[in-house]
Amino acid sequence: MFAVVDIAGQQFKVSENSTYYVPRLSVEPDAEVTFDNVLMLDNDKKLTIGNPSVKGIKVTAKVLEHLKDDKVLVFKKKRRKGYKKLNGHRQHLTRIEITKIG
Repeated sequence: MFAVVDIAGQQFKVSENSTYYVPRLSVEPDAEVTFDNVLMLDNDKKLTIGNPSVKGIKVTAKVLEHLKDDKVLVFKKKRRKGYKKLNGHRQHLTRIEITKIG
């Protein structure tokens, strides 16, 4: 059983008892959060597609921790001009565990 859920503007294919890294949620760790915007549900070979979302289905998750992603370096250079610019970025993430679909 899996579902496609819209979490913070991104779509995730989730299944029960699995952990996922999603964009930072404004919820404290060890709290329960429910996602109402389920776009698709596969319940043992019975596929349900929402228009735009499946009615009456919710995905419940537990927030495990807040963390930062690995650093991504952005390097800009113009040759023969002496221009070099180095920027770094770390995305804020939340690790969640899906506890219940349905």
